[in-house]
Order: sequence, then structure tokens, then C-alpha cells
Amino acid sequence: MVETETGLKVKCLRSDNGGEYIDGGFSEYCAAQGIRMEKTIPGTPHQNGVAERMNRTLNERARSMRLHVGLPKTFWADAVNTAAYLINRGPSVPMEFRLPEEVWSSKKVKFSHLKVFGCVSYVHIDSDARSKLDAKSKICFFIGYGDEKFGYRFWDEQNRKIIRSRNVIFNEQVMYKDRSTVTSDVTEIDQKKSEFVNLDELTESTVQKEGEKDKENVNSHVDLSTPVAEVRRSSRNIRPPQRYSPVLNYLLLTNGGEPECYDEALQDENSNKWELAMKDEMDSLLGNQTWELTELPIGKKALHNKWVYRIKNKHDGSKRYKARLVVKGFQQKEGIDYTEIFSPVVKMSTIRLVLGMVAAENLHLKQLDVKTAFLHGDLEEDLYMIQPKGFIVQGQENLVYKLRKSLYGLKQAPRQ
Repeated sequence: MVETETGLKVKCLRSDNGGEYIDGGFSEYCAAQGIRMEKTIPGTPHQNGVAERMNRTLNERARSMRLHVGLPKTFWADAVNTAAYLINRGPSVPMEFRLPEEVWSSKKVKFSHLKVFGCVSYVHIDSDARSKLDAKSKICFFIGYGDEKFGYRFWDEQNRKIIRSRNVIFNEQVMYKDRSTVTSDVTEIDQKKSEFVNLDELTESTVQKEGEKDKENVNSHVDLSTPVAEVRRSSRNIRPPQRYSPVLNYLLLTNGGEPECYDEALQDENSNKWELAMKDEMDSLLGNQTWELTELPIGKKALHNKWVYRIKNKHDGSKRYKARLVVKGFQQKEGIDYTEIFSPVVKMSTIRLVLGMVAAENLHLKQLDVKTAFLHGDLEEDLYMIQPKGFIVQGQENLVYKLRKSLYGLKQAPRQ
């Protein structure tokens, strides 16, 4: 697994003189694979101090976690696995306070899924495992994470087995040692339910007697001499609304004849204007040194792009044809192609302060717009993009663009 994950070769393995390392063909396997085994001298655990100290840390944390929630000793393995899972996602001093999991996988670690060990959990029961009137969840206790599989591990005390699930509601305020309070609450609810009348115990005669009594009571309170008021009906003629009448004329609103893709732009009656707009956009990107042609590295994927066309109306009434090259940023993967996507913005209090200074000092205020502001940010990640339609370099069709600066559509474009 180490060689597969890192691409590096295991050269040396240090261990104690345990039977699992000496017997069972393990030493022969290491010799066949070219792995040198280093065994410590008996009675000198300090020769393998890193592993022995980590064993001590795991033991101490597992003991504290288990005793805190009141789980029995039979769950020691789950406590150790959970402790190791948390240590790998905590800052490490030898690694300059970096997270071991991030160093190992080169991916951003998330903490939103972490829960309190041993807390009460309400695990969802699938519809095929219950009837319509059964409870939709059952009370279990959280004992760890899903290892190589997704989800959480729970102890179902009622059925005496360990289950895995991801559809769970956690109550991190109540632990395993407090399960008696949860059970007592359920018992009180059942007792209250038992106080209601059991419909199955009612006989037909009882229902008939009660019905006759109700009829007698109703007849005794009704005065037959009182006339019954008739319901008044409206005499107004009801006519359907005229807003959807077929005789009315409707106006069809369109987007102003803007093409949706590159092929439509070439077939448009103003295709020459769209071609000039695309050429201006490419000249701007090339002048800004937005990318460079290169071969796609192994293991990398090139992002796709598309042309977006808009018709801008100038103040003098003329039209300006504008084309924008946009990257399909939805193909990016978080933690690989980008990390943060927040956009720095100005506070309104700062704007009000500047306007107040202008008014107090009787100054002149001017406003400007940075053209292609998104394209001035330098990229920190290595991103690759295919060549856009209509501007593929002849003889270099197999090459891609390595982006140096941001483009519209990238996840990190607002941040840059």
C-alpha cells in the first residue's frame, strides 16, 4: 500500500522480535522483495523509539476516550483506531505542525465529519428493513469511522452487533454511560401511550351504546321549531379572465440574437463581427501572457472551455460585439485544482468613509473600471486547458495551454 500510494520503494523495515515478523513467511517475503529487516535487541525498546512512543500515545488516548464515555474494555480496538484516525488529522510537531493526512495524501483535510467518541446516535433504518408503522431510527453508540469505507461505525446494543451507516443524527451531549436516561425517556413515552384507550378492546355493543347516547344528546339540544337558514348563492356571472385570451397579441422576448456556441457564431449573419471579437479577445490574452503551449503531463487532465458572446449597447446607440473565452470550472476538483475560492470585497463602511472625506474636503472623485480584472491574477496551481475552437495552432493540435494567469470560469479566479 505504501508503494502504491507514494510511488516509492520500501527499502528497510525496523521492528521488534515478535513472532509475527519472524515466523509465518514474513521474513522470506521481505527478502524476496528486497526489503532489509532491522530487528531491535531484546529488552531495548528505545532502539525503535518512534514506534514505541506512538504506541504509548495511542494507548493513553484510547484509555481516556473509553473511560470518559463509559464503554467496556471490549471496545479497546475501536478506541485505538479512532485515536489513530484523529492523530493523523492533527498537527504534528516533527512535521512543522502540518497534518500527517495532508502530507500523505496531498489533499485538504476536512473536519466537519468528526464526532465525539461514544456519543448517542440515531441511525436511520432503511424502508426495506421496517414496516410503515415501525420507527425510522434506532439508538446506537458511535464507536469509530469507516476506515477504508465511507460512513461511521456504531454499536447496536439491542441487537449486540456493530453496524455501519452514514444517515445518522448525533447527540454529542449524551454518552454511552448516560444511556439509562435515554432509555428512561423512551419508557415514559411508552407508559403515556398505554394510558390511551385500546381500540381493540372495544366491543361492538359498547360502540353502539355510545352512538345511541350521542344521538339522544344531540336531539335533546336541537329545537325543531327553529327554521333552517338556506345557503345564499351568488347571482354574479362568472367570466374567465382575459389575460390568456387567444385574441390578444403577445410579444416574444428573445436574447437579442446572441449565439450560444462557436458554431452558431460562424453561421450568424454577423459572423465577421463575432470573428473580430474573438480575435480581439485572443490578442488580449496573448498580450497578457495568460498561457503557454506545452504537452499535457501524465496524470493531469486538461479543462475544457467555451466562447460566450454578448452584444453591448453603447451610449451613442451603436452596438459592440464582445466575445469572452470562459473555462468550464465545474470540471475542477477541490484540493487538486483549487483550495480557496473566496472573493475579497470592499466593506461598505470603507466606501462611506472615502465619500465622506471627499465631501468634507471638497475633492473630486473619479471612478474607473479595470478591463479584464480577472485576468491579472497569477495562478498558484498547475492548470491545463485545451486550445479554444477557431484558434488551434496548426501542427501542434496535441498540445495544451498551461495557464499562468486566471481566466473567467475558474474556481479561484475571484480570489486571484
